[in-house]
Order: sequence, then structure tokens, then C-alpha cells
Amino acid sequence: MNAESLLTLSDVTVTYPAPSPHLFGRKTTKTVVDKASFSIGTGETFGLIGESGSGKSTIGRAILRLVPIRSGEITFNGERIDQYGSRTPLDYRRRVQCVYQDPLNSLNPRQSIEEAVDEAVKRHSTLSSRDRTARVKELFNDVGIAWHHSRKRPHQLSGGQQQRVAIARALAPEPELIVCDEAVSALDVSTQSQVINLFEDIQAARGISYLFITHDMSVVRHISSRIAIIQNGVILETGETEDVFTAPKTDYTQSLLDAVPRLA
Repeated sequence: MNAESLLTLSDVTVTYPAPSPHLFGRKTTKTVVDKASFSIGTGETFGLIGESGSGKSTIGRAILRLVPIRSGEITFNGERIDQYGSRTPLDYRRRVQCVYQDPLNSLNPRQSIEEAVDEAVKRHSTLSSRDRTARVKELFNDVGIAWHHSRKRPHQLSGGQQQRVAIARALAPEPELIVCDEAVSALDVSTQSQVINLFEDIQAARGISYLFITHDMSVVRHISSRIAIIQNGVILETGETEDVFTAPKTDYTQSLLDAVPRLA
């Protein structure tokens, strides 16, 4: 693992309860992530690629402490977060944020988009109301949302605008790592490109690290410096993005590459 890693997973296993095949049988468990290991450096975008049900989103949820791990270690900036216990420190929630696939479901429909971002600023700062408004305006500017939209509800915005609001909210606590779980997969191709460029601009300006979880090989090739391929909860290979694309080590990786659309 990289000695300068911000986040490190070592042999992380996650299991879920599974129904017994017999009516009165013993409870069983299903392993959804099996001894996953990788690291993410400061200011790096690390791509995690797999098909639906591969366990990639479960890894993101484990990092966010939304699901417990059965075994292994998760270390953030040298601290074992898997040893926190049942309550996650607010400081960790500040330093690690997330952007999900569907911003409309992750934003409160009863709040204006200004209120949604202000709520995140208020939770993680001691700024006055006036200073919070200035901070929200700054965040809107950073993600390309015009202030005249500030009183709108999420459903009144386009999908790309909704995702920009979600990114602004994630940036509000000034995190060090953002888990992006299929963050552009629901957008059309032109909007995808705009949002990916936004992620890159934010990283260049702030030095934020990303875990970019996706099934889209073309997207991850564009944005990630290193990637891992996951299938059925097992990470099959990890490496520099171009190395994996030009010399895949497994048939599964090759099948993912073969599925990428190409111009005739």
C-alpha cells in the first residue's frame, strides 16, 4: 500500500444476513465483499469498476460507515475507522462525504437548494447566518449554479443542476475524500462530461481525493489515475488506469473493455 495513502482498505469483508433455504433452518450470511484491499492517495481519483451486484457500492457504504465490516481494517489518515464503535465521530463525517447517483432522491424535496446546502454548512461550522449565506453563494459559484436558482426546489432543476447542488452540499464541510457512487451514470453524455470536468476542477483547486464507483469503463478511464476491477465481491486486479486498459490481467476485465462502445 502507498505510505502516503489517505484511505486504506486491508482485507475488508462485508456480509449480509441471508434467508435460510429451509423454513426453520439456521440463519445464514452472504459475503458481498470478500477481503478487499486498495488505497487512495491524497488528491487522487481511484476508480472502482464492476457490474451491478458486484459489491462496489457496499465498499463505498463501508467507508462511509453505513454498513459494518465483518473483518479487515479501514484506515483513514492513519486512524482505524473500523474501531470507532456504533457512533461515527462528526469530524469523520465532515472529512468524508458522498455524492450519489440520483441527486433528486438525496435532496430534501421540501427544502430550497439554498436551504439544503446551508444545512450542511451549519452542521459543520460555527458561522453566523450572514456568513453562512456568503459561504453558500461561494459554493454555488464553485459548482456553476447561478444564485437566482437558490430558492428553487430540487425538482425544478435539470438533472445536471441537481447533481451540482449535491456536489456543493458535499463540499460544504470541506472534506478530504468524496465517495462518488455512480455520480454521473444517470446523466446524458454531454452533461456527464460537464460534471466530470467539474470534479476535476474541484480536485485541482482543493486537493480532494475521490473514490469513483462506476460500471462505466469509459468514464473511469477519463477521470481515474488508478482503478480496481471487482466481481462478485472480489477485487480481481488493481493498477494504473492505462496499464489495466492496455494489458488487462483477467478475462473479466477484458470482457468489460470489450463492452465499451466504439465508433465504427
